[in-house]
Amino acid sequence: MTQLPQPASPALAPNGTVAAAILGCSLGCFALGGLAVAADGSKRLAGLLAFYHPTGPLSGVTSVAIAFWLLCWAVFAARWKKKTVALGRVSALASLFLLLGLLLTFPPFGDLLLGR
Repeated sequence: MTQLPQPASPALAPNGTVAAAILGCSLGCFALGGLAVAADGSKRLAGLLAFYHPTGPLSGVTSVAIAFWLLCWAVFAARWKKKTVALGRVSALASLFLLLGLLLTFPPFGDLLLGR
């Protein structure tokens, strides 16, 4: 009787690209919140981020955050492409960045940081 080849164990399969997507996304969310608060607190930065004037600085905040997300994703994916990373740690770190990004988009929290 011949034995069929066993599939690779999921624990041993490279998961770096998945981890890169998770961490990159959370860093993009954090950048969105951070840029929103920063643009709210600085007229100069708000002027620089006003890519499309009818929407004001929000157009630049979202565009820069998206570019940052894609850059983070690409860098992590290139570095972790064939690696198995601790997905639990990456998920915990991503959850922290996602929570902070969410808090930063909440106006009362942003105002608290800006001393208003």
